[in-house]
Amino acid sequence: MKFGLVTYEWAKDWDLATLIANCEKTGVLGVELRTQHAHAVEANLSAAQRKEVKKRFAGSKVTCLGYGSNYEYHSADPAKLKENIDGTKEYIKLCHDIGATGIKVKPNGLPEGVPKEKTLAQIAASFNEVGKFAQDYGQLIRVEVHGNQTQDIPNMKAIFDQVTEPNVKVCWNSNPEDLLAPGLEQNFHTLEKWFGDTVHVREFNVGDYPYAELIKLFTKIKYDGWILMEARTKPDDRVKALKEQLDIFNRLVAQSK
Repeated sequence: MKFGLVTYEWAKDWDLATLIANCEKTGVLGVELRTQHAHAVEANLSAAQRKEVKKRFAGSKVTCLGYGSNYEYHSADPAKLKENIDGTKEYIKLCHDIGATGIKVKPNGLPEGVPKEKTLAQIAASFNEVGKFAQDYGQLIRVEVHGNQTQDIPNMKAIFDQVTEPNVKVCWNSNPEDLLAPGLEQNFHTLEKWFGDTVHVREFNVGDYPYAELIKLFTKIKYDGWILMEARTKPDDRVKALKEQLDIFNRLVAQSK
């Protein structure tokens, strides 16, 4: 397991050079870039600008894992659904061009008045469409366990039972719903076969999510992906705070063996 950063909150106002420098300074050497943040890695970049982003990461110790998008596929409006699918495809191309390996997407709820099974099937079909497209670009579709009701483990399983593309993977998101009956361990194993190479966590020392238990579960399955900090707090010194989270992560991993 390796420890990395989602640029949400702690790095949202760092430009690309600052982001890379601060990651190298802390030893947190993987990043998932978020949309509309100061690093400004977006689909409107020219071919030359994309090459420059790729070059910057290649010349550093930091791995650009890819893009954390807000694309979602639950809408009952066909035009809105198409807009999200088409947007995903554009950012798949961006991820390829900057040397990344995947894009984070999400289900984000169940519309009222639509049968749940219909929406879950639509989400799965959308994942299959963007997953198939992404294969031509060597990219993963990383599905964040997210959204009102869609982040419930049984619903996420129902979606993935209908996913056929092998590059569509689950990004565990460390939600309170993970702890609902039958409990963290069984919920973890329910989705385990679809795990990809990214996991989202919040600050290890804030709240009551059982991160020690979670890290033990990942250690047991010999997980070799990235545990990414998706921070929520606003510390005065974010570089120091990030280094502190890395230290806690290293202790949790050591204790899990």
